[in-house]
Amino acid sequence: MGSLPMTQQEATPEAAPGASRELPEKDRQVSDDIRFLGRLLGDVIREQAGDEVYELIETVRRIAVDERRVGRSPLAELGERLGGATIEDQLHVIRAFAWISLLANTAEDVHHERRRRFHRSVGSSAQEGSLEATFARLRTLGVTPEAVAAALQTLNVSPVLTAHPTEVRRRTVLDALNRVANQLTLRGALREGDPERVEIDAALRRDVLALWQIAILRLSKLRVADEIEEALRYYTSSLLTVIPQLRRAVAVHAGGGAMIGPVVTMGSWIGGDRDGNPFVTADTLRHATRRQAQVAMQHHLAGVHRLSFTLALSSRLITPTRALDELADRAHDTSQFRIDEPYRRALRGVHARLYATAVALFGDVEGPAPHAVLSAYSSPGELVADLRIVSASLRTHGAASLADADVEPLIDSVETFGFHLASLDLRQNSAVHEVVIAELLAAANVHGDYAQLTEPERVELLSAELRSTRLLRTPYASYSERALSELAVLDAAKQTIDTLGVDAIRHSIISKAESVSDVLEVAVLMKEAGLLVPGDAPRSKLDIAPLFETIDDLRRAPATMATLIALPVYAAMLAGRGQRQEVMIGYSDSNKDGGYLTSSWELYQAQIALVGVARAAGVRLRLFHGRGGTVGRGGGPSYQAILAQPAGSVDGAIRITEQGEMVAAKFAQPASARRNLETLVTATLEATVTAPMGRVARDTDEALLSGLSRRAMEAYRALVYDDPGFVEFFRSITPVAEIARLNIGSRPASRTATNRIEDLRAIPWVFGWAQCRLSIPGWFGVGTALDEAALSSPGLVERLTALNDEWPFFRSIVANMGMVLAKTDLSIASAYAELVGDVAVRERCFGAIVAEHERTVRWHGLITGSTDLLADNPALARSIANRFPYLDPLHALQVNLMRRFREGDTDEFVARALELTINAIATGLRNSG
Repeated sequence: MGSLPMTQQEATPEAAPGASRELPEKDRQVSDDIRFLGRLLGDVIREQAGDEVYELIETVRRIAVDERRVGRSPLAELGERLGGATIEDQLHVIRAFAWISLLANTAEDVHHERRRRFHRSVGSSAQEGSLEATFARLRTLGVTPEAVAAALQTLNVSPVLTAHPTEVRRRTVLDALNRVANQLTLRGALREGDPERVEIDAALRRDVLALWQIAILRLSKLRVADEIEEALRYYTSSLLTVIPQLRRAVAVHAGGGAMIGPVVTMGSWIGGDRDGNPFVTADTLRHATRRQAQVAMQHHLAGVHRLSFTLALSSRLITPTRALDELADRAHDTSQFRIDEPYRRALRGVHARLYATAVALFGDVEGPAPHAVLSAYSSPGELVADLRIVSASLRTHGAASLADADVEPLIDSVETFGFHLASLDLRQNSAVHEVVIAELLAAANVHGDYAQLTEPERVELLSAELRSTRLLRTPYASYSERALSELAVLDAAKQTIDTLGVDAIRHSIISKAESVSDVLEVAVLMKEAGLLVPGDAPRSKLDIAPLFETIDDLRRAPATMATLIALPVYAAMLAGRGQRQEVMIGYSDSNKDGGYLTSSWELYQAQIALVGVARAAGVRLRLFHGRGGTVGRGGGPSYQAILAQPAGSVDGAIRITEQGEMVAAKFAQPASARRNLETLVTATLEATVTAPMGRVARDTDEALLSGLSRRAMEAYRALVYDDPGFVEFFRSITPVAEIARLNIGSRPASRTATNRIEDLRAIPWVFGWAQCRLSIPGWFGVGTALDEAALSSPGLVERLTALNDEWPFFRSIVANMGMVLAKTDLSIASAYAELVGDVAVRERCFGAIVAEHERTVRWHGLITGSTDLLADNPALARSIANRFPYLDPLHALQVNLMRRFREGDTDEFVARALELTINAIATGLRNSG
């Protein structure tokens, strides 16, 4: 198994998809690392499982490599070789290739950061997306310092962590891989034969041994409380340190006197997102906000406590300010040992007050107790004011460097995370709001049949309720469990805001928003909980954000928002919120509804129209992008994605969901967290200040894209929604039913218990297609649209090539599509197609997909001028070269196991092996849902 990972000699550039290509010298080290880890894994497998298992795995590896090298699919031979193995041996094979995929991912991440350090050390040009490159680019473009300074005052990027179930790795696995990453980093800095490197190699072998003996899968399904803890570990591992550092770096690049906004503020849906998740309750919300606050307070307490030891400066040698002396006196620290150490005394007082704050919030506090009982802080602002006294005093006696290095990061941390850590969003489906409102109105004898009212009648009724100080809820009525649950969640939100402040919960998201009444219903429900003060000018504690998801919803969104903003009672409410309106746009469901190209185009057009509506009304719009990890769910490189947004749609602020396995990929390590957050910040800044000079779509561009979009959607829906056998085809060719068994999230896979594609959540939809390597959500329909357009549009190739060169939006469509096509493998998919029992359905649906794939790949080459789907993405090309051939055995086994399981062999080991293949393939693909 020493050669488990593919070397550059084992495949040629002409090999089939997933085969290796010759890598440049600078990337040889990552291949060496992967081979080394493969040798360690092989040694462990031979030792732990025996020679026969080792030889089976090595044989399977060689088949995959040899067949891919000559351009053939190895699945048939692999299926034959593995089909006769015992289920126990199959489990060993799956685990072996799962672990090498994870180890390869880890080596790639380490290499990425290694190359960044190398470029910095040799003074290379700043990399795209870095602060250095962005500020230099803005100067080159002629953007004035005043324009940059104005944008920085309100700059706010908000990644929102969600619990959508595509994170397939356990925390114990991630912790073990982090140890491997740290050891690889140290190893890469040492020469061959260095004694310390020998010790590191031994440590790595122990880490690989530990991995082999760790269970990859959980025994039980995640609870919401588990998901909350899973998310919080990214704060302690990276975000609590990285985000304040990034804010400080932005301030340095902007100049010492620049006023900058929050830069990055984190959000979360975990514990507040009830849409389709019956396990999110009022207790869940209270637990989520409490745990978030505990993490923030523990971090601040540790920082202040540490600072109280660092700043042991003596008043015999320095003279602090009067304000600092007064702060020290208020600490009531009577120790004679610190009588000449005013900073220590002052900070011990700060620590005591912060400790009292934590006690008031939680009752019990981890960490050292204070020297005295002092009054609690009433707000994070009070704590910041005291820390600023410390910073300002240090600067008066030549210790500005101490203020900058030790105190200012703590101030940034408190200003960023407050006492709440992250803002928790509320989210619920509009249909649920409607049912609860109808029940409240009927119980209060206001209206007995709200569901039968027309939209204008609903708006009139709800507006009247927002002006009235009378509540609908009464102790004399009985309510359904659903109504009681919804109202309890809002009551809990009110209690949380009263305790932790308005930043703890700032948004209420409405899934499947379609109308003005959908928004007003939420406002009335908020009134019932005290989250909105009624009257002619209602005052709301939350921003209400409609989420427009389907194609039709996106098309109606501008008119809906124009009507809403013009409504007097809502306009008055917006005025009380600083004329700020947030709108969320959904990538996942719009893609499932209309296909890749149509979803992309409708989202683009909706943003332009929404910006126009907001500007006309004097309202500042912030767009919230509901993106996932895959291209079919709005994924792709974040930097390019933000710059590809319509001019004016990124107005100093943006919110983006971070979902599933992408959370770990981006935020598990400080280096990757800094890199990913920095690209979000720089892209948002650049998109904001360069909006006036951004490319605006011409009428001819819009006409072309609209026509292509229409044709692509027709082709997509003809297969997905109009073919009577498609549901059977999808559920046969993909392991979507088996995915629902995975213990990777608390949320059900479908909103309702039906087989309809409409009711399936977008995540298992995309996840399933990725497993069988078709990924049609990322490309299907495009080839047909272009073929049809070419018949009536002479010079279409030249027009599209020009658009790809000059229009960032179109270029992102093409580039992201190329990524998905590169991961698509028809030879693998054909093996899954054999699982479709109805031959006619199989041949019709799979034949349509194969033909469309050929058309789309051909057009990608015509537009880009290259037959290499990854010509513009060498990093992904390297990744595929290193890892994809080792997905072949997993696919061969998964097909076999799906067939056995569906034929009634539900043995525990068969089920476990099938779930392991799903996990391992998702790991190898890296962005699965």
